[in-house]
Amino acid sequence: MSMMTVYMTKITLKIPNYRHTGIFSPGKILLGAYLFLMTATAVAQQTDVSATDIVELDRIIALVNDDVIMQSELDSRIGKVRSELEEQNIPSPPLHVLAKQVTERLILQRLQLQEAERSGIRIDDQTLNRTVQRIAESNGLSLDQFRRLLERDGFSFAQFREDVRNEVMIGRIRSKKIKSRIKVSDQEIDYLVENLEKRGSKTDSYRLVHILISIPEGSVAEEIEKRRKKMEEVIDELKLGADFRRLAAAYSDAQTAMEGGDLGWRRQSELPSAFEDIVPGMNKGDISDIIRTPSGFHLIKLADIKGEDQIMVTQTKVRHILIRSSQIISDSEARSRIQQLRNRILSGEDFSALARSNSDDSTSAVEGGDLGWVMPGTLEPEFEDVMQAVAIGEVSEPFSTPFGWHILQVDDRRQHDGTQEYRRDQARETISKRKTEEELELWLHRLRDEAYVELKLEQPKEL
Repeated sequence: MSMMTVYMTKITLKIPNYRHTGIFSPGKILLGAYLFLMTATAVAQQTDVSATDIVELDRIIALVNDDVIMQSELDSRIGKVRSELEEQNIPSPPLHVLAKQVTERLILQRLQLQEAERSGIRIDDQTLNRTVQRIAESNGLSLDQFRRLLERDGFSFAQFREDVRNEVMIGRIRSKKIKSRIKVSDQEIDYLVENLEKRGSKTDSYRLVHILISIPEGSVAEEIEKRRKKMEEVIDELKLGADFRRLAAAYSDAQTAMEGGDLGWRRQSELPSAFEDIVPGMNKGDISDIIRTPSGFHLIKLADIKGEDQIMVTQTKVRHILIRSSQIISDSEARSRIQQLRNRILSGEDFSALARSNSDDSTSAVEGGDLGWVMPGTLEPEFEDVMQAVAIGEVSEPFSTPFGWHILQVDDRRQHDGTQEYRRDQARETISKRKTEEELELWLHRLRDEAYVELKLEQPKEL
């Protein structure tokens, strides 16, 4: 009987819950599990229960600081990853390889959530409800329809809510630790745009897939050489015809591993700095040589390439009114207020006047709520979705974004040559994304290196 396995006899036993308590040290968890198992064994012996009547319920597969990861979590996540890989037509790696990859990602998730809790980040139910509502609406479903769809497909709606809460917490701690420190100057944008125009590479976009074999901080020469050989083994498999995306899912340490290493479509300016001089010289289908960076050994495949012409965009002239919820004003009260303002506008009152006297967006309120000519991609997705659906002159129904409750009115639309603005926006986003990715990798490495992690993962059985 493994000391880290929780068993149950046919006699009902109350199982202690060690997950997410944040108060037990690894030693106390082990002691608690051990005492529980001794109790279960004693009960089985006293009641003359045979070994075949003892059923394994769950077991600890990893200790992560003062938290634990259970086998049931790993099994559930493996099932989801397999489904996602299947949807992308990516062959799934062998189970023992996939289990190792998924376990590492569960560990990183735990470490980020622990960091978020230490930083005082909490996601209240109101915020969570709004986020889940937006997810349902983005799928063209009401909340009840979305819940029924999840349950029909075998997913717990309560667990889905907790997964969303965790993702929002991780997003916020990343913003606090990384994105808030990323600055992009106009000089950097000018330099990038000018440099790309000189090289004539401003219109090409590349679809890349990527494998990273990381090198932990402080690695000695022998460990570095071991990881290089691991990448060489990957290359040998590719030469024998192995699928690049399957190998990415099996071996890559990058955050995109479970998407088959897909980096998506990127212009040359959006490529990681280590790749930007290599990719333009590749043909579709080519696989690079090993690329060495401080983070590890990389391998990239150019899956596709395309060019772009002049970029015409639809600009929208729009005004809005915002009512924020707060400790004084509840979310439902904020919604009620914005609905009342809409009713007054429909009854003939002036939108601009009401925006000046009521909107919580102080910047636009002084302009009567006017946001000017808006380029696509510059506002919150929830706002833009409504803006694009509303006819000229129409006042929208109340809708929510992370900022609060809004109504908007579209004054006009026009076609605009947005090529230059688009390039500058893309340059800004590229520089910010590049800096963020580099900082994120370093931050995750530090979290992992500084954490107490003990693996109890056994050879998994086929699910």
